[in-house]
Amino acid sequence: MDYPPKVQDLITAFRLLPTVGPRSAERFAQWFVEAPLETKQQLEAALRQVRETITPCPDCGFYSEGQRLCHICSDPTRDASVWCIVQDAAELIKIERSGTYRGLYHILGGLLDPLEGIEPEHLAVESLLMRLKKMQPKEVILALGTDVESETTVLYLTPLLKQYAIKVTRLAFGLPAGGGIAYVDSVTLGYALSGRREI
Repeated sequence: MDYPPKVQDLITAFRLLPTVGPRSAERFAQWFVEAPLETKQQLEAALRQVRETITPCPDCGFYSEGQRLCHICSDPTRDASVWCIVQDAAELIKIERSGTYRGLYHILGGLLDPLEGIEPEHLAVESLLMRLKKMQPKEVILALGTDVESETTVLYLTPLLKQYAIKVTRLAFGLPAGGGIAYVDSVTLGYALSGRREI
């Protein structure tokens, strides 16, 4: 005997979440079915609000409400002369929480990985170059990890960025070799940001 079809559909939907395997998806579905009505309504309302209002920031690609600039790009106290290039929103949040960076960002939306078919046109490289022409920052920090995909992306981006006569730097010490930024604690990340080096 198995779950009713609607519950099976819910389990399948939970499997779409990253790092959620079959057993976790089953537990999530059981929890949701048995949760009080108010809890279900709260979760449904939060999901609906995100679906209906959250969009990528038209400048940097971070989360924004209603096609407007995100709270970082629209903050006049940020240093627009320094940009931090990151893989995704999770890494942007990680850097923000370190409390050591007050510039702007640009989210690539991934890393180059030719073996997996991820080429430059799959990333937000064109929008990055358009922003560079328009805003002309003095420094761009490549805040990418030290794994093979990150290194490939750095090698691709560096000559593109340097043709705009911009200082291109990279995170320095503190990052483990072969790892990504998402797994680094905030203190280590703060050291890496402050000790960045020019490429």
